[in-house]
Amino acid sequence: MKVCQVMTQSGGWPLNIMMTPDKQPFFAATYIPDLSRYGRVGLREMIPTVKKLWQERRADLLSDASEITRALRQSPTNGSQVLGEETMHRAYQSLLTGFDRTYGGFGRAPKFPSPQNFFFLLRYWKRTGAEQALRIAEHTLQNMRRGGIYDQIGFGFHRYATDERWTLPHFEKMLYDQALIALAFIDLYQATGKKEYEISAREIFTYVLRDLTDDEGGFYCAEDADSEGVEGKFYTWSPEEVRGILTEDEAALFLSDYRHEADRCVQGVQELPEGQFIPHLKGISDVDEKAITTDGSGKMEGIRKKLFAHREKRIHPHKDDKILTDWNGLMIASLARGAQVFDEPEYVMAALRAMGFITKAMPDNKGRLLHRYCKGQAAIAGNVDDYSFLIWALLELYETTFEARYLVQALEYQSHLFARFRDERNGGFFFTPDMPG
Repeated sequence: MKVCQVMTQSGGWPLNIMMTPDKQPFFAATYIPDLSRYGRVGLREMIPTVKKLWQERRADLLSDASEITRALRQSPTNGSQVLGEETMHRAYQSLLTGFDRTYGGFGRAPKFPSPQNFFFLLRYWKRTGAEQALRIAEHTLQNMRRGGIYDQIGFGFHRYATDERWTLPHFEKMLYDQALIALAFIDLYQATGKKEYEISAREIFTYVLRDLTDDEGGFYCAEDADSEGVEGKFYTWSPEEVRGILTEDEAALFLSDYRHEADRCVQGVQELPEGQFIPHLKGISDVDEKAITTDGSGKMEGIRKKLFAHREKRIHPHKDDKILTDWNGLMIASLARGAQVFDEPEYVMAALRAMGFITKAMPDNKGRLLHRYCKGQAAIAGNVDDYSFLIWALLELYETTFEARYLVQALEYQSHLFARFRDERNGGFFFTPDMPG
C-alpha cells in the first residue's frame, strides 16, 4: 500500500503491484477491469503493453524502480514524526479536500464506506465544535443508507459502490463492514439523537444475527456477490416481478420510491441486466439538507417484508462460513456498544455467545490466539489485529456488563500482544508475531 501511495498519491483495493525480478516496484494500480471500460485500461490490454516496455525500454523501468525504492527507504518508518493537535487538523483538512459535497464520501468512484473516516470526523466535531465535520459524516451516511450499496430489502451493506452516487454496488457483503458501519451509525445517533440512525444500526444487526451467525455463536466472514453465476442476481428486480408480488397500489408506491429513471445514466464498473434495477431511495444532493426520515406509516415496511419473503425463495449467494478472530472482535464490540446505547438485551446475549465461542475455540494449547476457525478446526497463528480487535471487544463487553473477568481477559491478551508483536527498536507493533509457532 505504501508503494501505491508513493506512486499514485492514493490507495485502495484490489491492489496490483508490478515488480522487477529483485522485487523493486515500477507500477501500481488499484481496480483494474478485465477489459478496458469506463476510461479504465483493462488487464488484457495492459499486460502486452508492459511486456513490450520490458523488452524495449527495460533500462527506463529499472531506473524508475530504483527511484521508487529509494523514495520508500527515505520515508519515515521509525515513528520519528511527532503526532499532535496539528496532525489532527491536517487529517481533517485532507478529508475536507476530498469530500464529495453532492453525494458524500471521499474521492472518486469506486467509493468505499471507510467507517474510520466517520469515527474521526465525529470525534473531531466533538473536540473542536466544527459543525462541518458532523455534517460531512451525516451527509455521507445518509446517502449510503439510501443508496444501492445498502440492501434495502434484507438490510446490510455491500462491499463498495462502483459509482459516485452509491447506486451500483459490488454486491459482496463483509462482516467487518457491518460491524464498523453499525458503529458509525451508533456514534451518529449519539451525536444527533435522530431515531433514523438507531434504526439503521439495528437493521444491520438484524442482518448479521439472521444471516451471518453460526449455531455456536461466532460470526461468518461474508456472503458472495454471485448467485447462479451472475453477480447481483439475488438482489436485483424487474418492475414486472414487483407487480406480480405486491398489490397494484403497493407496487406503484415501491417503484416510485425505489426505482429511478435517472439511474440509466449512472456509470460504474458494475452493469445491470436489461430491465433490472437495484432498489434504492433518491440521494440527498446537498450537504446542508436535512435528513429524510423513515416512513412512519409502516406501509413501506409491509411492502419490504413481502419482497423479502419472495426473495428468500431465490438461490442465495455462497456464504463464506469461516470464523475469523479479528472480524468477530469487531462485531462483538459493535454489538456490545449497541447494547449499551440502545439498552438492547438481545445484542448483549449475541455478543456474549460470540465471545464465549472465540475464547473457547480460538486459543492454542499455550493460550495464544489463532486466526481462523472452519469446519471444526482452528488454525493459523493470530496476527496483531486478532489480538487488538478482540481486546477492544472485551473492553466493550466490560463496559456493557461490568463483569471484571472481561478486563482480566483483555489484560491477558494484551500481555501476549506486547510480548510477541512489539517492535522494541523502533516502537509500534509488527503485524505478525515474533515466532509463528
